[in-house]
Amino acid sequence: MQRSIRWTAPLAAAACAVGLVATAGGAGAATSDPLRPDLWGLDQINAEESWGATTGEGATVAVVDTGVDLGHPDLAGQLVPGATFVCEEGHEGSCGDGGWKGVDGVGQDVDSHGTHVAGTVAAVADNGIGVAGVAPDANIMPIKVLEDGSGTNADIAEGIRWAADNGADVINLSLGSLPGLQLIGALGLDTTTIDAIQYARDKGALTVAAAGNSSTLLCNDPAFNSDSICVGATDRDEMKAYYSETPIKLSGKAVAAPGGAGSPLGGPCEDDIISTVPRGTGTAECGGADYDAYAGTSMATPHVAGVAALLYGQGRPMVGVEDAILTTARHPVLGTRGGSSLMYGKGIVDAQAATATPVS
Repeated sequence: MQRSIRWTAPLAAAACAVGLVATAGGAGAATSDPLRPDLWGLDQINAEESWGATTGEGATVAVVDTGVDLGHPDLAGQLVPGATFVCEEGHEGSCGDGGWKGVDGVGQDVDSHGTHVAGTVAAVADNGIGVAGVAPDANIMPIKVLEDGSGTNADIAEGIRWAADNGADVINLSLGSLPGLQLIGALGLDTTTIDAIQYARDKGALTVAAAGNSSTLLCNDPAFNSDSICVGATDRDEMKAYYSETPIKLSGKAVAAPGGAGSPLGGPCEDDIISTVPRGTGTAECGGADYDAYAGTSMATPHVAGVAALLYGQGRPMVGVEDAILTTARHPVLGTRGGSSLMYGKGIVDAQAATATPVS
C-alpha cells in the first residue's frame, strides 16, 4: 500500500474588507484587474516589471493538485487538456479532465486549493475582472491527484509523469508529506514521487515543490529528496512566514516567495494571497464569489512556477530556467544575490532579474 501524502494546506483565510485602494505599490495601476492593488506578491517578486520581456506565452505549467475549476472566467483561454488520477478502485490511467469536482461530481471545500494555485500562476491579466497571474499568458494543465485534500504517492507520481509526457514545462507541487518523513525517501523506502520528478526532469520539465507549513527546519518531501526547487513562504513585509518550513535541502535548490501572513488570530485578506477559487466558493470580504485569500507555502510555490513559466517563454532550456531563478533570487535584508540563508534559501525569487539574465 502506498503511503498517503497530504498537500500543504492553506492556513485559514482571515476575514477582511477588501478595498480597492492600492496597498502594494504603484505597479498595481498597470492592469485593469480590480484586485490587482492587493496582489502584493506580484510586486514582491517584481513580476509586472518582467512582462515587457515575457508574459510566459508558449509555456505550460502543470498544477498537480486538487483539480481546477475549468470554467473559471479568469482562467479562460489559459487551460490545456488535463487529467484526473483520483479514480475508482481498479481504474488504470486517467478518469477525468482535471476538474476540481472529481469523478463523483462533488466539489469538496478543500479542493478549491488547485484553482487558487492556478490563478496565482496564470490568471488572465488586464481583463477587467479579478486577479492577474505571475505569467498571465502561460498555459495551465490541470492534474487532479488529490480528493478532499489528500491522495497517494502513486496517484501523484502518475500525474507528474502524465504531465511530463504531455508537454508540461513546469510542474507545480503545492503538496507535501508530514515533517520527519524525509527519512523514508532518503533511505529509499518509498521513492515513487521522487522518481516521477526525476522522470519529468529528464524530459525537460522543472518541478517546484512546497516546503511545508509546520515551522520545522527542513523542506518536507517530495521537495527535500527530489531534484526540484523547494519553496518557503514570506509575508508582505518580506519576512519568513511564521508557519513556513525553512527552505533547506542538501542540494541548496531552495528559494522563498510570497505565501501570506496566515495569522491564526485573523487579519486583513490583503495580508494573504488573493487568487481564483471555484466559482461561487469565494467570500465577499476577500474578493467576491470567485476569489478568496489563502496563505501557505502552497501559495508561495506557484509564484515560483510562474517565474519559471516566464523564463520558459523566453525559449530557455530547463537548466537555464533553474539557474536563472536560483542565481538572481535576492536576500531581502542584505540585498545580495546568489548566496544562501537559513530563512530564505537562495533568496526571494525576482522575476525581473531572472528574465534579464542572458538567454543561453
